[in-house]
Amino acid sequence: MNTIKLYQQDVYQQQCQAVVKAVDQDTVLLDQTIFFPTGGGQSCDLGTIDGLEVTEVYEKDDLVYHRLSVPPAFQEGMQVHCRIDWDRRFDNMQRHCGEHILSGICYQLFGGINRGFHMGQDYMTVDIALEENPEIKEITWEMAKEAELAANQVIWSNAPVTVRHFETREEAEKMPLRKALAIDEEISIVCVGDVKNASDCVACCGTHPSSAGQVGLIKLYKVEHYKGMFRIYFEAGQRALMDYDGKHDLVTALGNRYSAGAEDLLDKIKAREEKNKIIKNELHVLRQSIIQERVDRIRQQIQSSEPSEIVIYEFADMKTDDLLNIGRPLIQDIKKLLLIISPQDCTLLLFSNGNLDCGKLVKENASIYNGKGGGSATSARAIFPKREGLDTFVDLLEKHLR
Repeated sequence: MNTIKLYQQDVYQQQCQAVVKAVDQDTVLLDQTIFFPTGGGQSCDLGTIDGLEVTEVYEKDDLVYHRLSVPPAFQEGMQVHCRIDWDRRFDNMQRHCGEHILSGICYQLFGGINRGFHMGQDYMTVDIALEENPEIKEITWEMAKEAELAANQVIWSNAPVTVRHFETREEAEKMPLRKALAIDEEISIVCVGDVKNASDCVACCGTHPSSAGQVGLIKLYKVEHYKGMFRIYFEAGQRALMDYDGKHDLVTALGNRYSAGAEDLLDKIKAREEKNKIIKNELHVLRQSIIQERVDRIRQQIQSSEPSEIVIYEFADMKTDDLLNIGRPLIQDIKKLLLIISPQDCTLLLFSNGNLDCGKLVKENASIYNGKGGGSATSARAIFPKREGLDTFVDLLEKHLR
């Protein structure tokens, strides 16, 4: 016996009584159900059966199975109370119907066929193919905006949304379908608007509101090329409103930060970026000047140092990459070893003319003091978790390399 699908009779029914027909571990089969199973691109309903959480609903051979969070103590013939998560159901109804409306508009305006549909967590997508209308080569953003407005006009008209069930393909094909049928029997046709002038009419097993106005809003995000088609990213219903809320809050926060209204915010940001670019260039010139000054100063000390002397410098006002740019130009001048310390990240840079292998010194000794690193014969770096380890390593080098 097939499961009686109450969601096909009344999509607004939120609870019902049902009789247990079978139990297999955590999965229950009922004589009738209000739970919509996963299918047609739409996720399943969730909710409870006698207070136990329903985690998955799926259909197989016209039977609807309910997977619970724990194996139930149900017995065959037992009556149970079913309750769906209405917020989730209505969310799916808004989104799925929104997809129908948008797909129908793309078909009317561009001759585009919906070849793929996905209801994701963060957005929905439809993949529109234009092969049946070769005069149109692509869907531009301007065209997408036109479709968005037309889709919302369908919502504003509060067009009726009806679901008709047909036993055979022959009966269903009498409807003004925008897409060829893929099944031959037990067909549900969802029609948005009057059948004689429908905004959309297509086979679908999902749940839909009784009027387009309940969708509330359709908002497009972007259009991109996808496998010879055009993928439209969008959202509908409360999710579209929530997305707008988030972006409105973001624009408001940015406006407050830049002392600008929404209409001139972009200009203010561009002006700030240009100013920052100038400052960044000035800082770069200044940094290079400081690096060169320090290179010259260290070179003078190296030239006046003893051949066995290890030259040590510490700079707390520069990043490690800048310190590398100080040490590398001095490699040919170094007599023994040059050490440059970056205290903020406990990093030691080693430089030599190659007579002492810097990388080997780090590899063989730094780990003794919990350091790690490596490098080449002429330059290397060692990073320590604490300053104490760095200082001890420097003392080791000074004592053993003299």
